[in-house]
Amino acid sequence: MEERLQKILARAGFGARRTCEELIRQGRVTVNGEVARLGQKADPQRDRIAVDGRAIRLPREHTYIALHKPPGVLSDEGDGSGRRPTVLDLVPHKGHLFPVGRLDLRSEGLVLLTDDGELALRFTHPRFGHEKEYRVLVEGVPTEETLEQWRRGVLLDGELTVPAEVSVLGHEEVPGAKKPTVRTWLRVVLREGRKRQIRRVAALLGHPVVRLIRVRIGPIHLGDLQPGRWRYLTAAEVQGSGGAEERGSRGAEERRSGGAGERRSGGVGERGSGRAGERRSGGAGK
Repeated sequence: MEERLQKILARAGFGARRTCEELIRQGRVTVNGEVARLGQKADPQRDRIAVDGRAIRLPREHTYIALHKPPGVLSDEGDGSGRRPTVLDLVPHKGHLFPVGRLDLRSEGLVLLTDDGELALRFTHPRFGHEKEYRVLVEGVPTEETLEQWRRGVLLDGELTVPAEVSVLGHEEVPGAKKPTVRTWLRVVLREGRKRQIRRVAALLGHPVVRLIRVRIGPIHLGDLQPGRWRYLTAAEVQGSGGAEERGSRGAEERRSGGAGERRSGGVGERGSGRAGERRSGGAGK
């Protein structure tokens, strides 16, 4: 059956549909030896579809992984130079995975890895309204007026941010400071994802971010997953996220069968940095 090319490429693990559309625009996709055009349809059972000259393969089942990205690790696929580690370096997987829910280099916390482009679309497109929750340590003690301004929306690039949930979790003193210095842990829930949004808003409001940890993407929680560690999503998590669990998913199946390729200890994958997780007073942040 014919489908739009970007949908086929998304199922083959080349990213969300918008990423796949860009591959087509760049002329990197061919159908039966001819350069594809945006909007073109194809039948993956009948047509030879290739990206950069290599024929695509549609997975019979999808893989869904939750990873705790440590600071200093790239959350995208990098530039291929190997100068900085990427989230893909932390998960030994032979298939083609791509990250969902990127974080900047200094930030940490939950990143999803999958080869399911439909799931990626659900988590990245604003119309699906998936929340992202963070623990944020900022300099100083924001006033209630400042917090309310953040909740209502702040002007970024000429456009107000979507209203957010912002609440205080606690305070901590800076160790070793010459004079008493207090920082504040915040819980921030966003329904949009502009580049470096939390850091930019906090700086504009006079309270720069010291530490930022993502603890939830939609129904998927970071939980007690340690920095650098990973785990497969459960069947319930995949189903609740709108993933293709009914078509079969690694993660759902491997949890039922004992988890091949991953030693389980409290639901955490064996691979990773092994660095001890950090649970701060006032809440660990992304």
